[in-house]
Amino acid sequence: MSRIHELCESSGSFLAAGSDYEASRLVLLGAPMDFTVSFRPGARTGPQAIRSASPGLEEYSLAAGKDLREASFYDAGDIALPLGNTERSLQLIETAVNEVFAANKFPLLMGGEHLVSLGALRAAAKHYKDLAVVHLDAHADLRADYLGEAYSHAAVMYHVQQELGLPLYQYGIRSATAEEAAYAKEHTHFYPFHVLEPLRQTAAELVGRPLYLSLDIDVVDPAYAPGTGTPEPGGITATELLTAIDILSDLQIVGMDLVEVAPVYDTAGITAMLAAKVIREIILSFAV
Repeated sequence: MSRIHELCESSGSFLAAGSDYEASRLVLLGAPMDFTVSFRPGARTGPQAIRSASPGLEEYSLAAGKDLREASFYDAGDIALPLGNTERSLQLIETAVNEVFAANKFPLLMGGEHLVSLGALRAAAKHYKDLAVVHLDAHADLRADYLGEAYSHAAVMYHVQQELGLPLYQYGIRSATAEEAAYAKEHTHFYPFHVLEPLRQTAAELVGRPLYLSLDIDVVDPAYAPGTGTPEPGGITATELLTAIDILSDLQIVGMDLVEVAPVYDTAGITAMLAAKVIREIILSFAV
């Protein structure tokens, strides 16, 4: 029997989510954590904002030609995380995501700050030996620490590489320190500024390999996604992001996270709506 309901506070309410965890192929999990954000807090309320936005969408996707009501997915709700305890929170995220992988399901983690990805990837690395990470973001997240704090959302991909040794494909990055840029050129597959062209170019080498997708909503220009903690001008459009998701749907994505939605900075709710639409397309790609 899965422990998922012990780890989560209550079942979630994403549009058209099913009621049977055991029968579902994809599981939504919220990770309401923003303990290490370096600029503006608020990402802990991202999962609920995404759920609240989702009924504004149609169940049917014109692009995918599929309907959420035919999808096999479950919203397990938010993982119960101890406020301010980063290490314990990462352990609980790892445990919850591991439960999903152990049941041969697809975990889709909604952040929360980007550090939550480390917990999820610790679980993913146990289940997929040849795993690689596809990272869409405005920021490289390759610092060894931030202001002396090793475990920070600004350092998450550095720890993914150093701790887990996973190949890292980075797209859309447009902000980094000189040290991060040098590290990326030597240690990652680094494609700054753009997403679609390099993603199409590298898709062939990723075919057949298990991939984990880590998507920071700030890869999108703040004109389209202002509700995030560290907005960075010069990003991709919402349409480009959805096109990227379509490209990735042909690859072997085994799990993903969507992080850094901070709804307090977006009174119109367009960031949460974009996140909900991305999640709808992911569900239709991998759970129908």
